[in-house]
Amino acid sequence: MTYQRLPDEPKLTAGETTKVAWLVARMAKRGIAGEGVYQGDLERKVERILEGARQRERRAGTRK
Repeated sequence: MTYQRLPDEPKLTAGETTKVAWLVARMAKRGIAGEGVYQGDLERKVERILEGARQRERRAGTRK
């Protein structure tokens, strides 16, 4: 089974993929702690990584 990227998702570098995977694992760990645990800080970090990847692709001209 392969992952199908959405059209607006940027292609991530290996480092970005690792950072996002680490943050998702932290979110899962917090999720185990309970429903009321705040995860907005981790979600913002993931969004910041994705935005950086989008900007990198725009600068490189690979996205149309």
